[in-house]
Amino acid sequence: MKTVFSIIAGLSIALQVNAQNPTYAERLGYPKGAKVIIMHVDDVGMSYDSNIGAIKAMEEGVANSLSVMMPCPWVPGFVHYMKQHPKTDAGLHLTLTSEWKDYRWAPLAGKAAVPNLVDEEGAMWRNVQSTATHASADDIEKEIRSQLDRARTMGFEPTHMDSHMGTLFARPDFLERYLKIGMEQKIPVMFPGGHDYMIRKEIGNLGLQLGQAQAIGKKLWDAGLPVLDDLHNVSYEWNQYKNQKVSDEVLQKYKTQKYIESFKDLQPGVTMVIMHCTATTEVFEHISDSGNNRRGDLLAMLDPALKKYIQDNGIIMTTWRELKERRDKVK
Repeated sequence: MKTVFSIIAGLSIALQVNAQNPTYAERLGYPKGAKVIIMHVDDVGMSYDSNIGAIKAMEEGVANSLSVMMPCPWVPGFVHYMKQHPKTDAGLHLTLTSEWKDYRWAPLAGKAAVPNLVDEEGAMWRNVQSTATHASADDIEKEIRSQLDRARTMGFEPTHMDSHMGTLFARPDFLERYLKIGMEQKIPVMFPGGHDYMIRKEIGNLGLQLGQAQAIGKKLWDAGLPVLDDLHNVSYEWNQYKNQKVSDEVLQKYKTQKYIESFKDLQPGVTMVIMHCTATTEVFEHISDSGNNRRGDLLAMLDPALKKYIQDNGIIMTTWRELKERRDKVK
């Protein structure tokens, strides 16, 4: 019975996808029916391993976009890389939590300015729920602006903004401040405002009904910003080999196959594909137990089989920089 309901739900979503016309990809000038993806690496600047993984995934693999956690210790190392590679499609991974046990960071606005964002260790709260419980929307806005200010102070103008751990989607007033700053600063923001086929299939509705999400998408578009049709945010759940000793060959085959299987559900439109590519060293296990997952993402991006699948299926690669350039040309 559960399978029957799943099939019916899937057909319902598919019919809604087909009914939407045109997609934001089409509005940006891509062909009708085009499947367009951003292969996006999160958590850059979080650690040395994160930086090296992102660079390898971009330079040697199919990843083509990323975002940086501005409160974290290895941000300068990556910004120095970007200054040598100014065409890097790099945004802000707006960070409002500090989730690891022994490796932590504090808000850039400072405790005096945002006391409700700070826990008993002087770092940001460890999880989304705690941030949503303690912080105010004013705290959130101050910290977003502080992270943007640090980037610009370092000579880093972001191509977009998105949300670490989805914290900015935890409360309507948090989301409102995030969207407001994006529109005010003319910086594209990660927000699925189209058919949302994959994100609804995986996690439901982001706390918003489809009509609400599409209304926000229209508002962003009318403000001159590009809008995502969908969001692919499932790779962090592919944990078959968590905490196991496994070869790179096995890990690569597993992760590549998971990406290929998931891409069969891609619908026409612009979809942001989120991943966490990390070149794990012996240090990373002291930061997080997600090393195999993150290393697997990197290995998948380097796998010729994934590149071949994308090419063979006519999937178009894009970046946030290109989306904004296309949006600027649309009247």
